Amino acid sequence: MSSPNREEVNEILRDAKRIAVVGLSDNPTRTSYQVTEALLAAGYEIIPVNPVIEEVFGRKAVSSVTDIEGDIDIVNVFRRTEFLPEIAEETAKTNAKVFWSQLGLASDEAEQIALKAGKKVVMDRCIKIELAYLNK
Repeated sequence: MSSPNREEVNEILRDAKRIAVVGLSDNPTRTSYQVTEALLAAGYEIIPVNPVIEEVFGRKAVSSVTDIEGDIDIVNVFRRTEFLPEIAEETAKTNAKVFWSQLGLASDEAEQIALKAGKKVVMDRCIKIELAYLNK
């Protein structure tokens, strides 16, 4: 599995405006909620992707990344590893630039799907931690 270096990740984060957060929870004790809170504070537009919630952070949730209208810069995934290939397939059908799986999540199959679709891939890295490096 390849991984972008810190400068490439910084460039991704500097260029991004809209981030789809797959598996975003409306529970403030969940990591996805806390990470998304940091992304919002940093000025990113967030699209919650979770079929079991209606809204979070005042934003209406969608069931799938394929339901998102408009451009997507990053698809940031908070789902278990076994779901990554399916989410990569959905991401491949969108105009998203980057497929990103959170710390502890990686899949060679999902990486190949996303790369074949022309997406940049970042796996097993926390976007909140990477954002902190960008702001240093």
